[in-house]
Amino acid sequence: MELHKLIRYIQYLAISIIFVGSFIGFSLEVIQMIGNFEINLADLLLLFIYVEVMGMTRIYLLEDEIRITYPLIIAITAISRLIILQKKDIEPSTLIYESLAILILGIAIIVLRLRYLKILEPKKNQK
Repeated sequence: MELHKLIRYIQYLAISIIFVGSFIGFSLEVIQMIGNFEINLADLLLLFIYVEVMGMTRIYLLEDEIRITYPLIIAITAISRLIILQKKDIEPSTLIYESLAILILGIAIIVLRLRYLKILEPKKNQK
């Protein structure tokens, strides 16, 4: 077997494990919310993270690439969830740092999307 094909199979196996783990985590979280008869914003954000990870694995399996915006969106959601879970027990400076991290990630997403604008493409010399 060629090394290239072996690596591809290992990648598919790893992505499949990530998808199954995300699906199991999502399912267990929903079962826990139903069992507790309580739904919090932090729980919904965790479900959103699971859905984004599953979406990222689906895109990888369909297109053999991972768009960089997916991990950035997951990171923003994870930091938001962290802020919500910490409530008021943290120092204000920590909240500022976490908010700045979200802002930097948001700016990174905007910059990544700007690269597709026709306005920013270099002009070809016209003769």
